[in-house]
Amino acid sequence: MMAAIKAASLEQEVLLIDKNPILGKKLLLSGKGRCNLTNAGDLDSFLKRFSRNGQFLRDAFKKFFNQELMDFFQNRGLALKVERQLRVFPVTDSSSSIVAVLEKELTRQKVEVLLRSEVKDILVKEGRVNGLYLAGAEFIPATKIILATGGATYSFTGSTGEGLKMAQSLGHAIIPLRPGLVPLEIKEKYPDILEGLTLKNIRIKFCSEKNEIISEVGELLFTGFGISGPLVLTLSAKIVDWLKEGKGVYVEIDLKPGLSREQLDERFLREFQANPKKGIKKILKSLLPLKLIDLFIKIAGIDPYKKANQLSQDERRKFVALLKSWRLAINRARPLEEGMVTQGGMALKEINPRTMESRRVKGLYFCGEMIDVDADTGGFNLQAAFSTGYLAGESAALS
Repeated sequence: MMAAIKAASLEQEVLLIDKNPILGKKLLLSGKGRCNLTNAGDLDSFLKRFSRNGQFLRDAFKKFFNQELMDFFQNRGLALKVERQLRVFPVTDSSSSIVAVLEKELTRQKVEVLLRSEVKDILVKEGRVNGLYLAGAEFIPATKIILATGGATYSFTGSTGEGLKMAQSLGHAIIPLRPGLVPLEIKEKYPDILEGLTLKNIRIKFCSEKNEIISEVGELLFTGFGISGPLVLTLSAKIVDWLKEGKGVYVEIDLKPGLSREQLDERFLREFQANPKKGIKKILKSLLPLKLIDLFIKIAGIDPYKKANQLSQDERRKFVALLKSWRLAINRARPLEEGMVTQGGMALKEINPRTMESRRVKGLYFCGEMIDVDADTGGFNLQAAFSTGYLAGESAALS
């Protein structure tokens, strides 16, 4: 939509084709339906949030970045707000508000919209775009084509990777697709009793034979199969790659990142001395969610009916170790379909970063999630989509 709007604003005849019955189907889901459309951070901190290849976006961001995107919506009557971690949302807390502004602007710029129409093939003659064929064999002539078909996650929204197949058929290299921002399965059977539990203000560390990565302080969610939540999703792209190496991957959960092991041990000792007759379960209530108490007692191999004054130094330190580095084995990532974004896609060597044009086919442009760039949660991926769409639309029109 952004590519079409920008191209049409430069007095070009633009046709926007979508196989869905409505525009912005995937956009409507973003930010849990609230649409975290960008992040208010500066350019350098922004680029650091991309797992790799972020520098490729520098030209697109210099052309159209977060302030320009916010101005785009605010100048068209949609108020925005900045929440924690500089995430930007519409004041309405509704993705449909974002889509409505885009649709209205498409109309204003006289973009023709063709819904429920699937593109089957792109016609190239002598290395240049010549037009495309729809599923019903109808031919539409075009001197420029912008592919913005997304990755291959949430396929029910239409993102099935067909644009990448078209690009590949024209000789472009495609980086294998992998899930990004994806929940992880664990080998332990704990999800049966922990499902739905959210751990707040914790830190996690992923480690394998060769790698280690430590998160910021944040939240983790237990699911029916393993772990999810902001901390897990943010680091999951790297974990997906580690798992491909076939080595064991573990996550260590630090439930008390603000305390060292020594400080935590001293706190236990004070509690035990102040309440010698108190049961271990009652003492743990001030330190752990209820769902974890019985589990930790079982993992530590301690009699659940013991009193504080009956616990040995070794048993006390077992609890400290669990609170500071509770280790779980990662089994695998959830399928590509469940990833919030797609890793992989159009190889960046195939695209001119200053224009988003193919280096192989004149008049063919790429933008959005189908390009091999992906980032953390927090509005970074959507900004990349809007920015590359803007640049592709402008480049196609001006050339």
